[in-house]
Amino acid sequence: MPEYIFDETLISTEVQDALPPNLKLRPLAKDDFDKGVFDCLEQLSITGDISQKKFVERFEEMKKAGGYYTIAIEDEDQGKIVGLGTLFVEMKFLRSCGKAGHIEDIVVHDSQRGKSLGRRIIDQLKHIGKELGCYKLILDCNEKNIPFYEKCGLTVKDVQMTLYNDVRKEDLGIGNHTSSKTNINGA
Repeated sequence: MPEYIFDETLISTEVQDALPPNLKLRPLAKDDFDKGVFDCLEQLSITGDISQKKFVERFEEMKKAGGYYTIAIEDEDQGKIVGLGTLFVEMKFLRSCGKAGHIEDIVVHDSQRGKSLGRRIIDQLKHIGKELGCYKLILDCNEKNIPFYEKCGLTVKDVQMTLYNDVRKEDLGIGNHTSSKTNINGA
């Protein structure tokens, strides 16, 4: 049985049932490295050179820390990950020590786009946020993606500010890649 990053009982049967029968919605698994996780993530942003060892170490760190709910959609016919998304839960003092969820790294492999998988990923992350008692969910995106996220039930509010720290590329394992991010979600 695979080791998941969170308890699979948080997966919505309603969202799973909306997917084609060959696609399984589930938590990210420790053995997903060889299933194309980075084929998806590279379509979103710079991933760097990540070995299986580094993947497993980060997986274990995220699982141990708690609050990371990364979901995967696996094409079981091909044994490949075709979609990913993460909900990170922030513990707050505001709102009576409430919780805020941050939706991050939404990506669907380009071979699977147009099948409503992105919507299903958002639906699942919204479900987890509600189950965990998050009083709000936050998602940052490029302006061109606003209509998609509005169709998913999110609304435009406030402004995102960003500061990128001067980190050496070799520390990130990105070789000669630039640090500018040209992706569909502004991740």
